[in-house]
Amino acid sequence: MYKLIAVYARPEDPAHFRRHLIETHLPLVARFPGLQALRYSVDIDAGEAADAFAVVECDFADEDALRSALSSTEAEAAAADVPNYAAAGVAILIFEPQRFSLTGFAGGEHE
Repeated sequence: MYKLIAVYARPEDPAHFRRHLIETHLPLVARFPGLQALRYSVDIDAGEAADAFAVVECDFADEDALRSALSSTEAEAAAADVPNYAAAGVAILIFEPQRFSLTGFAGGEHE
């Protein structure tokens, strides 16, 4: 699995950001070819060290599927939409998550 996570900075108008993200931007992202899962959260608690307001998480089968999605016309449309609601900025993280087993550690028998 490969992930793309977008971390959005705190906007000047949180209500506009939230509405546009949910009603306009996420439907564009949902059209990405090969997208397996799409999750988001707004009003996140990033602590004092970060100015993050929202995150969007996209799952793909592998790196090729993610890269193919990013080169699609659907991704171009989503990228063109970002200035309409995220003037404060967005950081895009792309990575392959690794699993660490909790089995045998204090407090957990889960994976």
